[in-house]
Amino acid sequence: MESAFAILAEPNRRALLNLLATSERSVGELERRLRLPQPSVSKHLRVLREAGFVESRVDAQRRVYRLRPEPFMELDSWLAPFRRFWSAHIDALERHLDRMERQPAPKRRNRRASPKGRKR
Repeated sequence: MESAFAILAEPNRRALLNLLATSERSVGELERRLRLPQPSVSKHLRVLREAGFVESRVDAQRRVYRLRPEPFMELDSWLAPFRRFWSAHIDALERHLDRMERQPAPKRRNRRASPKGRKR
C-alpha cells in the first residue's frame, strides 16, 4: 500500500478531497467539478477508498463519496510536533514585528542632497 503522503501528493486526489471536505458528492458531480473523465475520477477515488480516506454508498443509480475522518486524524497527530516547531518560530516573528512597530521610524536622509549640501 502506498504511504498516505504518496497518495496525497497527487494533485487530482487532493482536489477530490477538497471537494469532499465540504460535503459528500456523487462521482458525476466530481467529474463535472474537476473536468476530469469518469475513468480518471474513478481511479483516484479507488486509490483514496483503498487507503481509507473516503468511503462510498449507493444512492439510487449513483455512487456517493464522503471523507472518513480517521486517516486525517492520524495525519494530524503525526504532524503535531512539527506544527509546534513552526508555531514557535511564527510566534517569535510576530513578537519581533510587534517590537519593530513600536520603535520610531528612522529619519530618512534627503537623497537629492549630498552630506555637504551639494546636489548629486
